[in-house]
Order: sequence, then C-alpha cells, then structure tokens
Amino acid sequence: MGSSSSSISTVPNARELMQETGFSAAHLRRLYERFEFLDKDQRGQLRPQDFGAVPELAVNPIGDRIIRAFFSPGQETVDFAAFVRLLAHFRPADTNRTRVGMQQEAANSRNRKLKFAFQLYDQDRDGKISRAELLQVLRAMLEKQVTEEQLQSIAERAIQEADLDKDDAISFEEFKKSLEKVDIDHKMSIRFLR
Repeated sequence: MGSSSSSISTVPNARELMQETGFSAAHLRRLYERFEFLDKDQRGQLRPQDFGAVPELAVNPIGDRIIRAFFSPGQETVDFAAFVRLLAHFRPADTNRTRVGMQQEAANSRNRKLKFAFQLYDQDRDGKISRAELLQVLRAMLEKQVTEEQLQSIAERAIQEADLDKDDAISFEEFKKSLEKVDIDHKMSIRFLR
C-alpha cells in the first residue's frame, strides 16, 4: 500500500482527484504519465494540438470533436485536474461507491456520460442537436460507406424517432430517452482504464 501512495506523491492534487473522480491511485498515476507524455513543452497545460499524439484520436472520425470536449468555449489549454475530470466520464460506473460530502453527480454516472456524448453532437451548444449537426457527425463517421442520400435518410429517421416535441431537433432529454436501452457504460469506456 505504501508503494501506491508514494507513487502518486508527484501527482498534483492526487487525493482530491481520487476522491472526486473515483480513480484509483494506479489509474491516476497512469493518467499523469499520459498527461506528461502529451505535454511536450512541460508547461503543465495541454493545447488541442497536443492530443495529436493519441493514436486512437488520430484515427477516430470524430476525434476533433472529442478533443474539443476537453476545452470550454474560449479556453485554449487544459491542466491535469481538468484532464482527469473529463476522463472520469469514461470510467466504468461504480454503483456501490458513495460520494460522501459531494453534492454533484459523479462524472461517470449514466446522466453525465450522456451529457458528454450529447455535446459531441451539439457543437453550437444551444441545447439541441439540429439536423445539420447530426449530419456533420454522420458524414464524419459514415461518409465513405454510404451515399449522401442515405445519410440524409438516416438523419431524417433519427430526428423523427427521437424528436418527441416535433421541433425538428433533439434536446438532451429526447437524446437521453432515445438511448435508455443502450449500455452507455460499455460504449463509453477507455481500454486503459479497465
């Protein structure tokens, strides 16, 4: 036990981040090593271009959207704590972990995972996924596999099925309802966190 404690002694705010995110000492240490690897300039801050060293993001058709999710609007860098907080969305849900003294919802809760996924579509952050936003994601993910006509048809059907209030867009609540049978914990996981 002493070795894991000493191994995280160089990780900034380790105890607080472990409490807040639910990451173990070993996971937090691994995340810090990844952060340091990406931080080529050793500034303690990552810029969007620093994420280019992550091969999984480089080949992901929506990798740029995932990278943008690390940054709030107008924000140009992210520190280690923010990096860890965002990655906590991808930690498997721990149903028997209590958040003593914490008022906010766990980052790896189903609801927070869905909010994260929703923002990958809702690029203008207006609280709705428009047909155009849905088409952008579909084009990125399927462009070489289907025709533009098929993409339009897929988007149309998705809007029709999810848009309960018939405003021609998908709100977060509608998004959440349309995914209620999906195992989001399985879909939103990162291999090295398992």
